[in-house]
Amino acid sequence: MQYNKVGEIMYKIMIVEDDELISKKLESFLKSWNYDVCRVVDFYNVMDAFQSYNPDLVLMDITLPYLNGYLWTEKIREESKVPIIFISSATDNMSIVMAISKGADDFVCKPFDLNVLAAKITAILRRSYDFVSNHNVLEYQGVRFNLDDNTVSFQSMNIELSKNEAKILRLLMEKKGTIVSRDSLMEYLWKTDFYVDENALSVNVNRLRKKLESIGIVDFIQTKKGLGYKI
Repeated sequence: MQYNKVGEIMYKIMIVEDDELISKKLESFLKSWNYDVCRVVDFYNVMDAFQSYNPDLVLMDITLPYLNGYLWTEKIREESKVPIIFISSATDNMSIVMAISKGADDFVCKPFDLNVLAAKITAILRRSYDFVSNHNVLEYQGVRFNLDDNTVSFQSMNIELSKNEAKILRLLMEKKGTIVSRDSLMEYLWKTDFYVDENALSVNVNRLRKKLESIGIVDFIQTKKGLGYKI
């Protein structure tokens, strides 16, 4: 996901549909719902498009050039749990069962009502991301911090943080918009009666900044001289 100019979340949807008329109609409709949309046009390299775009949800047709939607879904599932909705004119039960067994989250039969599709997309995105965000993921200005594995992702790039780097980022993101004093950070990092040199905090913050900069996150952590740090 990413953020628009006023700070609202824009979910990214990738359309894997070889009927250009349907694909363009879907793109136009979804953009009107404030989604960021990518239409796959090279059906020999669907995974390249997926990895480059890093979508939050995929709309997948079954009958495609080169490989069918089942096989592309299998490939996506090898590296991602991103929600996948099949959109297909194949309405038999076996096609639906096959899609679900390959990893699809839902199946919509053509022709479909665009508003019904939008409702399904909204519901799946809410289940997939709102729940996660409230529990083990912090997000701000496109920066996504997974608390489970201490990884940060930004524009399809990822880094892993050390324990102390993760604790610093967590506290700053949880208190985003406010200044966190150096004393508060040091107490959070090193809950001990022993004296800890303040330089140790500076070293950890600088290491964190360099890691963030390595994936394009620049000036995310601000230093407020004499006060502390702020995101």
